[in-house]
Amino acid sequence: MNTAEMVRVPGAKLYYEVRGNGPVLLISQSGEGDAGRSRDLVDHLVAGYTVVTYDRRGLSRSTLDDPAAGATVAEHADDVRRLLAEVTDEPAAMLGCSFGAVLGLHVAIGHPGLLHTLIAHEPVAPRLLPDELRVRQERELIELRDLYRKEGLTATFAEVARVLGIDPAAQETEPGIARHPMDDRRKANFAFFVENDFGAVVQDTLEVAALAGSPTRIIPAVGRATPRTVFDHRCAIELAALLGVDVQEFPGGHNGNLTHPRAYAARIRDLLEA
Repeated sequence: MNTAEMVRVPGAKLYYEVRGNGPVLLISQSGEGDAGRSRDLVDHLVAGYTVVTYDRRGLSRSTLDDPAAGATVAEHADDVRRLLAEVTDEPAAMLGCSFGAVLGLHVAIGHPGLLHTLIAHEPVAPRLLPDELRVRQERELIELRDLYRKEGLTATFAEVARVLGIDPAAQETEPGIARHPMDDRRKANFAFFVENDFGAVVQDTLEVAALAGSPTRIIPAVGRATPRTVFDHRCAIELAALLGVDVQEFPGGHNGNLTHPRAYAARIRDLLEA
């Protein structure tokens, strides 16, 4: 199966792609990542899974009815619910990366049984942190948004990479990785991500305590190369402690799904088939 479709959701139209054969696996990217940013990873999963990727509302082909309205985390999470209902009537697996992991956590709480497994890779979920760290991280997100407004894309991109423990100049990758230049589409996506989603994370009301009661198998995950001081890494650690499970390590750093797609896909298969 290899299709590209649009689905109407409240306040927006969502673009999504379906590839492969087998049980459904939905991938929700973070940052400015749209359906195409997962392509290298999906190539290594389609033999065993029906992989669904999509553009979050506000990115690329997923247009908002009212662009000025923006999007809340709850709306993004409801889009995941509606998208899954569009492609399957059975519980699915989900890989959520960073911001995408937060959407998966909301679905695991609000829609029991929709997901049988959620791999939550370094979730951007300040509410998982102790109060002092939560306040610090929320402030940092707003400061990054303000930096974008004052100094633009280049300065903000570099600072976001620093906060996430990524050194673009020294980042290891698997051979043969496709390059994704910062073209006009990615610039527009990055602008929406910083302007809208950073504030949405700060305003989010994730019911952290409810995660322990979810029937979804939630797998907290971190990148092997992510510095332990990075807050997303700490969020995964706190999530694992809350659930009473071990944190699972993945190849690469915060964006290992992009830099190590072959090894990352193998790790996904190991965990889903365990």
